[in-house]
Amino acid sequence: MSLAIQRQEALVKKSKLVMVGNGMAGVRTLEELLKVAPDLYDITVFGAEPHPNYNRILLSPVLAGEQTLDKIVLNSWDWYREKHITLHAGQKVTQVDRVKRIVRAVDAAGRVTEVEYDRLLMCTGSNPFILPIPGKDLKGVIAYRDIADTNAMIEAATQFKNAVVIGGGLLGLEAANGLMLRGMNVTVVHVMPWLMERQLDSVAGKLLQKSLEQRGLKFMIGAQTQALVGDADNGKAGRVNAIQFKDGTQISADLVVMAVGIRPNTELAEAMRLHCNKGIVVNDTMQTTTDARIYSVGECAAHRGIAYGLVAPLFEQAKVAANHLAQFGIGRYTGSLTSTKLKVTGIDLFSAGEFQGGEGCEEIVMSDPFGGVYKKLVLKEDKLVGACLYGDTVDGSYYFKLLRDGRSVADIRDKLMFGESNIGDVGHEGHSKAASMPDDAEVCGCNGVKKGAICKAIKEKGLFTLDEVRKHTKASASCGSCTGLVEQILMFTAGGDYSATPKTKPMCACTEHGHQAVRDGIVKNRLVTMASVHQFFDWKTPNGCSSCRPAVNYYLISSWPKEAKDDPQSRFINERSHANIQKDGTYSVIPRMWGGETTSSELRRIADAVDKYKIPTVKVTGGQRIDLLGVKKEDLQAVWKDIGMPSGHAYAKALRTVKTCVGSEWCRMGTQDSTQMGKDLERAMWRMYAPHKVKFAVSGCPRNCAEAGIKDVGIIGVESGWEMYVAGNGGIKTEVAHFFTKLKTPDEVLEYTGAFCELYRQEGWYLERTVHFVSRVGLDYVKKRILEDHAGRKTLWANLQAALEGEPDPWFEFDKASVDTRQFEKISA
Repeated sequence: MSLAIQRQEALVKKSKLVMVGNGMAGVRTLEELLKVAPDLYDITVFGAEPHPNYNRILLSPVLAGEQTLDKIVLNSWDWYREKHITLHAGQKVTQVDRVKRIVRAVDAAGRVTEVEYDRLLMCTGSNPFILPIPGKDLKGVIAYRDIADTNAMIEAATQFKNAVVIGGGLLGLEAANGLMLRGMNVTVVHVMPWLMERQLDSVAGKLLQKSLEQRGLKFMIGAQTQALVGDADNGKAGRVNAIQFKDGTQISADLVVMAVGIRPNTELAEAMRLHCNKGIVVNDTMQTTTDARIYSVGECAAHRGIAYGLVAPLFEQAKVAANHLAQFGIGRYTGSLTSTKLKVTGIDLFSAGEFQGGEGCEEIVMSDPFGGVYKKLVLKEDKLVGACLYGDTVDGSYYFKLLRDGRSVADIRDKLMFGESNIGDVGHEGHSKAASMPDDAEVCGCNGVKKGAICKAIKEKGLFTLDEVRKHTKASASCGSCTGLVEQILMFTAGGDYSATPKTKPMCACTEHGHQAVRDGIVKNRLVTMASVHQFFDWKTPNGCSSCRPAVNYYLISSWPKEAKDDPQSRFINERSHANIQKDGTYSVIPRMWGGETTSSELRRIADAVDKYKIPTVKVTGGQRIDLLGVKKEDLQAVWKDIGMPSGHAYAKALRTVKTCVGSEWCRMGTQDSTQMGKDLERAMWRMYAPHKVKFAVSGCPRNCAEAGIKDVGIIGVESGWEMYVAGNGGIKTEVAHFFTKLKTPDEVLEYTGAFCELYRQEGWYLERTVHFVSRVGLDYVKKRILEDHAGRKTLWANLQAALEGEPDPWFEFDKASVDTRQFEKISA
């Protein structure tokens, strides 16, 4: 064989790259490598978990019921196949022979897999720290690190009542909030003087505690845990029952979550005799100092004595490691100046640099505890060296840029506290921030994505949704703190009405089918269960996700009423609790008032309930009802019982209100009895679930005091009877309703309104308002189905009446409405 042929074969033969660990940092390294050298390696990945790469940062929304595992997957199974990466999921690497360059892994069944490597990438991440105290091995004592821990907490919340979270850092607070939303009584135990002491100063930490206490969490600050106590009674042998403190006190605990920090996972590296010191020691090219063939990135890697736990530094490491694995030999990682921008249970926080201050530092402070805003800027020698923001973090990226650049702020010192909008001509209030940002401004710190890259992707690829922007740019795909800004950029770059339903988009990542195809399949094939839909359409994920489950559930119960069974767990949290959750964690209760009319007896009961349950706010709504704001979750059942009024469904995708004027019974201008007509409409259709919320209005004369022209169905009294209008919308983008028809009698108003609603119920897509439904199918089509097809109209009206007959009131008929009353159990002191 000639030397030339040998060289050619050597060039064609790929090197073997093996990665140990399937987490965010490691897979990001592969993504960066495949961009610059897609054909250099045969890649094999070992992951101890039986999942593809997912976003650990979003485990908290999964716990809170806002997300599912499928929704937080970053790289699907298909991605590995498309990139020709061999993924061994559910296999833990137990041994690496550095001499023979062989990796050995074992699965749950004990089967061993061996793979040779030319380059090895160690991404073993970190392990949660478990306090070495008596009782740590009891059942019900877990850490919070992966999806298995999350699932364990979700399962525990369905069986037990009292939870204790040890650790008041970010992870602990998110765990506590999620468990509270799942109905548990939660206490956070934190040994330090204030919450999140690594990210916040004492003032911000105590503001955070106060806010979380108002939402229902309890705290024991400065408490030192001594032991966990087991319970041998009631069949719970070996399960944690209480937590004991050093002062001898105890509190009940059916579940204990330890969130007291992490440690780099160096167990395998140490067995390989790699140099480890606070992590796997690496140099500026992310190669281990022991073996140049072995690289390491992520939480397991120690660079210049620091092991980073934030996403942004890990992704910077990934880019450098990929550069050297691609044999370019350029790029160095010299460490990261980190900032922390977080949203803890809905509260915005930001910190960077030396935010605690210290010798030689000056502090500029603005504190508004009542408004929930606190800002502290730390200066040293006329340079910004630290910042701590609570409640208002819009200027976080600006302060971080000043801190990173190290420029003097002496010339802007008097304006510095008031943010970027007050310095120079740059504005960013509201939506103008996104528009005014320069293209080189960084939007997503985690992934290093600049505004220009996002705008370019939106324009060139025709992106329309936040999910599409995340897929193509990764902006907001990690911690999510920049989500609002990305949405603003999307809005002004692409334009358009984002409340409208996309016409050709699949329902979600679980399926390739759109809403119409799924609706048609359910009807044509008489599918009556969630499982049958998933099987028929070959759903990619067995149980669906938080996006498709509510839609499929609605399509089932609207297509086959009385036959398909409603699944409360596939509804949004408001519909599971049958009240609107507010930003402070309390709920609002809005009882139904037929046509906006009430009685002295109802008002007395409402007033008595307000006093009895110390409800802080009572407000008349725009829909002519009374809203009780600030009701505690454990009081909901009692409030409903005491006021004794039907559910107003103010939380549901259903008929909300029927707004009326006083009409001919009282008004000298009225031509028809609009109040009675409104009450008749509301009583006929008040239990009607729909693709989205539905609002009616009835005006007694053309002066239209009830604003019928911007409702889903508007009825206006005229001398000869009634005029009917449809598909109005008073939301973000106001849409005037279309004139539909003239009607003579109240019975016709009921029939035509009911037929229109049933057509919308049967053919509308989930989360599609009537305005978008009519726009999609065409007003002529709706007229043909209702105005021209008389038999069809009567059938639609009859079908709606049959579907609503016997529908339960969820405030009173708990069993029939499948209401899980455990979520309302009173929280003990």
